[in-house]
Amino acid sequence: MGTKRNWNAWVWAGFGVTLFSAFSYVLFFIRFPVTRDVPWVSLLLFIATGWLLAIGLKRAYGQPEQYRGKVSGVILSLLSLSLIGLFCYGTLVLTKGIPASPDAPRAGQHAPDFTLTDAGGKPVSLSELLKTHKAALLIFYRGYW
Repeated sequence: MGTKRNWNAWVWAGFGVTLFSAFSYVLFFIRFPVTRDVPWVSLLLFIATGWLLAIGLKRAYGQPEQYRGKVSGVILSLLSLSLIGLFCYGTLVLTKGIPASPDAPRAGQHAPDFTLTDAGGKPVSLSELLKTHKAALLIFYRGYW
């Protein structure tokens, strides 16, 4: 009668961390410039994924009589590596193709004149504000409110 082999949780944990890392960037970390511009949190989690998968595969192949996971470990490792590769390609390579904005004002440069409506519906232009005030503070909101 054969002995029951243990479930190899390290491989599954590595695959779970891979999924968490990739999707947490898209759903959460992309909101903050410090983690959006260089996805360092996701890359650190991918390193942890590599360690978890390596430990799991070492257990599966080093102690096959005690741990399962030879087939599932290889499949989950390949899926994880594919997802990591797609993530790195999308965030580090494809984003280089986003066009620059050469017409955007730079820091310290005067903003072009524009007219917007205030809270009461009255038009207000930047040039009219600068006639009566020393400066104007412009705040740009990305997205929607």
